[in-house]
Amino acid sequence: MTGLVVFTVIDVVLLIAGLAFYLYWVGSLLTGIAGNLEECAGTVRTIVGHAKLIGPGVEHINQTGGVVAGALPLLYGMAEEIVTDVTPRTGSVIRCITKGRSHPAPAGQLAPW
Repeated sequence: MTGLVVFTVIDVVLLIAGLAFYLYWVGSLLTGIAGNLEECAGTVRTIVGHAKLIGPGVEHINQTGGVVAGALPLLYGMAEEIVTDVTPRTGSVIRCITKGRSHPAPAGQLAPW
């Protein structure tokens, strides 16, 4: 009976030592996490300070972006007209700069050179 009591006491002591080591390890991990969170909180405060400075200008930027976005269809249409105006017509003669000769443009296509 004495051997059983001794083994039980040793088992309980080992269990308590294992739990103590586990709690120490978890505590050290949590301490590292707390340090990281404190650093992140400082960074967030800095970002909030910057956002307060930038905030009033964002409305103006959004308004300007809306004006530009509204003008895009008009600009696109004007660009298409410019491309249409400079595209060679069928049967026109295109001068090949590299060879110094004139060639008729293929029907509906630009010259390959």
